[in-house]
Amino acid sequence: MVRMSVLADALKTLNNAEKAGKRQVLIRPCSKVIVKYLQVMQKHGYIGEFEIVDDHRSGKVVIDLIGRINKCGVISPRFDLKIGQIEQWTNNLLPSRQFGYIVMTTSLGIMDHEEARRKSTGGKILGFFY
Repeated sequence: MVRMSVLADALKTLNNAEKAGKRQVLIRPCSKVIVKYLQVMQKHGYIGEFEIVDDHRSGKVVIDLIGRINKCGVISPRFDLKIGQIEQWTNNLLPSRQFGYIVMTTSLGIMDHEEARRKSTGGKILGFFY
């Protein structure tokens, strides 16, 4: 079976491991986008440490789970997001205003919607987690 989206596969694996109550999860293949996405999740305390294993192929990531993820997913296709539309997307995707983040890729790098709003930049939507 051909993988259409490596990021979608990774987030689905992460979600399933979290639901099953696992302490660690192995994700392969690995990409730069996945690593940046995981860094955003780690910055907000949704996952613990993660380690990138270089196997001279596409790489693997071992992630320590701390049981905070309720759901994470990919938005496909990657819609364009202007600064004014961020509020509308957060209302549609996230359960409440208090928690959850939309991850987007901007010209300044991959970041969550709050950081993008602070830096007043738009971009394309990658996914969400809460």
